[in-house]
Amino acid sequence: MRALVYHGPEQTSWDTVPDPAIEEATDAIVRVDATTVCSSDLHILRGDLPEVKPGTILGHEAVGEVVEVGSDVHDLRPGSQVIVSSVSACGHCRACRDNMGGQCRGGGGWILGSLINGTQAEFVRVPFAEYSTHLRPSALPLGEAVLLAEVLPTAYEVGVRNGHVGPGDIVVVVGAGPVGLATVVIARLYSPRRIVVVDLSEARLEAASRMGADAAELPGKMIADLSEEAGADVVIEASGEPEGFVLCTRAVRTGGHIANIGTPGKPVTLHLESLWRKNVTISTGQVDTSSTPWLLELVRFGRLPVSQLITHTFGLDRMEDAYEVFSHGTTTGALKVVLHRE
Repeated sequence: MRALVYHGPEQTSWDTVPDPAIEEATDAIVRVDATTVCSSDLHILRGDLPEVKPGTILGHEAVGEVVEVGSDVHDLRPGSQVIVSSVSACGHCRACRDNMGGQCRGGGGWILGSLINGTQAEFVRVPFAEYSTHLRPSALPLGEAVLLAEVLPTAYEVGVRNGHVGPGDIVVVVGAGPVGLATVVIARLYSPRRIVVVDLSEARLEAASRMGADAAELPGKMIADLSEEAGADVVIEASGEPEGFVLCTRAVRTGGHIANIGTPGKPVTLHLESLWRKNVTISTGQVDTSSTPWLLELVRFGRLPVSQLITHTFGLDRMEDAYEVFSHGTTTGALKVVLHRE
């Protein structure tokens, strides 16, 4: 099969590699019909995640068809159409029983495209397949389905839910990339008073306005506007930049919440000297994808209009072109790039 292989920082190639095979009785082999590129993949390319070894196939989000299952897989069969979750859950450890698949202690967690071969390929081996896939309704388009592998659960679980977004809240989202904009769409379900999106890219601020933000602003204007209020009730960091987190601490009100989604590639300073008396709650997290079935139904029945998050489509064999467009999203206008089997 063909796959995108990581060879070290800033080095990948679209290579011919051996087809994956069942290694454990709980595995499934899935033919990849659609996959995408994530900012975490860019962190790997920058060398921010040294645990990813050269020779690893990248990618951790996919939609496809099951072609083979291990002997302990009973709820899937060849021909099943599935969404492959970005995190793998053994289903039996304490973390998995508490719906925290991202913290799986039984050999799962974020391993696809990180510790084992991932989804940016024609086929992928999915560990713990019964707990790490979700059946895709036939009417759900591949592009929207692949958003349920990570983007939408991350926006909800790590952003909206951890941030305790509620009716009447002022919500600030720092970073108008795919996850930040997905956060805007999902936060709308909770009837906030106002959603403000902050970014340095004019193209992404325009996208935020299209996706339903009440205001899309540069950081300085946002701080000036909030000075007339007590601050934001919930601030969600979705940029992954150290300066973005510092901005969150300036924007949050006393007693408010900061929910960190972004993945910093370098150290971030926590200014407790400015925060200690503000009764601020700060949350971090790895997505668990336990919310995927609920989100799937919302997307399926039109309650979450997320198709605008998909800005570019490519064939699987144009993986390197997709990376180039996605990595320069602030100038290309790329949000999610979706690669389809042709």
